[in-house]
Amino acid sequence: MKILVADDMISMRHVLIHILRSLDYTDIDEAIDGIQAFEMLQKKRYDVLITDFHMPKLDGHQLLERVRNHAKLARLPVLMISCEASKEKIQSIIASKVTGFIVKPFTAKTIEKQLNKIKQKSSRLTIQIE
Repeated sequence: MKILVADDMISMRHVLIHILRSLDYTDIDEAIDGIQAFEMLQKKRYDVLITDFHMPKLDGHQLLERVRNHAKLARLPVLMISCEASKEKIQSIIASKVTGFIVKPFTAKTIEKQLNKIKQKSSRLTIQIE
């Protein structure tokens, strides 16, 4: 599974990458903000985007909307990570068809559970198509 991690905080990117590697995900790229992430998504195929909500230039919600409105990326699973407490903002993200929402602080188990849900959905889609 090819994963793109987008977060403006280098320490958070490294924590996520460490967790992903501990779960045996090794094909991981990182982006420093939403703009770089969107550029990378257009150039390379990824199976999952894990993005922070609060980022400069292009935040996670804006990135999610760009992904959902892009013909080739619209079905890409997107996991949003945030410490956001605003019910309205969280509902807006859910309305934008985020695949999963993870609240900080989180554990490796939380990431593993979300990625397993994505893999199950992907395998069901494959079975239905075949």
